Amino acid sequence: MSDTETLKTLLARLMEETGCQTGTLHRTTPDGGFLTLVCQIGVPEVLLEKISMIPFGKGIAGAAAERREPVTLCNLQQDLGGVAKPDARKTGVSGSVAVPVLSACGAVAGTLGIGKHEPHDFSEEEIAQVRATADEIGRIFGNKAPCGD
Repeated sequence: MSDTETLKTLLARLMEETGCQTGTLHRTTPDGGFLTLVCQIGVPEVLLEKISMIPFGKGIAGAAAERREPVTLCNLQQDLGGVAKPDARKTGVSGSVAVPVLSACGAVAGTLGIGKHEPHDFSEEEIAQVRATADEIGRIFGNKAPCGD
């Protein structure tokens, strides 16, 4: 199985375990300023171009990468939480969480995000589960992740 297939399998497993309908995995570009889409499940076709390259600090995934911590929204359809872009509503997602994927040296190697169609406050246990999957992904990214000079 290729790395991409393995990553998509991990994403699908996490979504099933958490009852989520959408999921995205982004990888940090070599210059460290953007996140590029590696794989996704359940994201409407109309949004794929918009989420294919995300600047650090923009949107939920970009905020998680910049802050190096989970970013959650209970109801994206009613409140963009100061981080999500208006087009994010087109996903149909309400409750969402994005966490950074860290490399072995602690650099942000990407982000992992999942979402539910209904409003949802992700518990500490659920966030820990997403982080655990992000740790697995970080090991797969391995030496391909940025570590600085």
